[in-house]
Amino acid sequence: MKMMTRRSFLSLSAATAAALGISFLPVETAEACFAIPDAQNLLEEAYLYAFPLVIMNATKIYSTNTETANNIRAPINQFNHARKLADASFRTVVTPNVDTIYTQAWLDLSEEPMIYVVPATDRFFNVQVLDAWTNTAAVLEEPGIYAIVRSGWQGTLPEGVRKIEVPTTTVWTIARIVLSGTEDLPNVYAIQEQMQLMPLSMYTSGSYVPPKGSYVPENDFIPVNKVLAMTPKEFFDTANDLMVLNPPAPEDAALLRRLAALHVGPGETFDESLLGLGGTLRWKMMLLQLKSKLTEQATQYARQMGQWIYYGDPIGDFGTEYTYRTMVALIGLGANTTDIAIYPKTEVDSSGNTLTGKRTYKLHFTSFPPTVDN
Repeated sequence: MKMMTRRSFLSLSAATAAALGISFLPVETAEACFAIPDAQNLLEEAYLYAFPLVIMNATKIYSTNTETANNIRAPINQFNHARKLADASFRTVVTPNVDTIYTQAWLDLSEEPMIYVVPATDRFFNVQVLDAWTNTAAVLEEPGIYAIVRSGWQGTLPEGVRKIEVPTTTVWTIARIVLSGTEDLPNVYAIQEQMQLMPLSMYTSGSYVPPKGSYVPENDFIPVNKVLAMTPKEFFDTANDLMVLNPPAPEDAALLRRLAALHVGPGETFDESLLGLGGTLRWKMMLLQLKSKLTEQATQYARQMGQWIYYGDPIGDFGTEYTYRTMVALIGLGANTTDIAIYPKTEVDSSGNTLTGKRTYKLHFTSFPPTVDN
């Protein structure tokens, strides 16, 4: 199966599909090929619903695929401290900041909570805590000792440790530390050295040596490419397994009742025969046709700020806006909520001309944000 990249997913159109020899079927004809009623719409709903969960898992697999922690990856429950600003070679996630040093960690809360120590700093520094569905469960902005626990955990925490509940077993933490030029790097490194991460049992025992991880060559992939290349069975069986330890939200119940006809849900086994005759071809067609739905959602949630636009609420805490959640997972995995950050972008200059690398531009501010004393 030819690997479909993120760019091809977003840019392929009906004309491109025709060039590939794929002709779009009328809805009535497509539905007749399925083994169950309304399967075309259900298949699309199921994909949009599950995509963020699957891309998060792929990103975790790639990011923890190492024996020891380094500046790119780290084993589960260990810090990956970036040591330089992200550049064009960075491929783990899309659109990283270019004035921020990242410290990331993928957590597994299946056995016990994880202790996360946030040091006091002289600059912007926060830790975004995401659940397995790409929702922001918390943002740690104050120095202190935090216990990141699975919702419903009933244990006792040491005095002075603040509890952060997350509804899923898989957790992604992203610490952002602002940097003022390369000469400021030693100061950022000093902050990173003060950060601590360990299981709760090791925190109370007073000593901890992180265990060695493992490296598997076939897990050295670009996460979004890996997911977009999955067959229907690979995709939905992966999603079904992930939902067991990362359960759907209560408000997802109505959708999951409908998706049960496709055997999509926690612990289910996807039956590819339900796609009917030509299922693989129509799966590819569906991915192509999803472009228009994602584009429509982008327009619905775009907010204008002069010539710039940014994506507004409920980014980062999506609720039942499943299509929007998938669109953001594709173009900005790990996006903050708007009370923490917005992500303005533009493709034209002040005269309406398309931006090009052949020109030099000046960014003009009429005013600056107020300074905040630390």
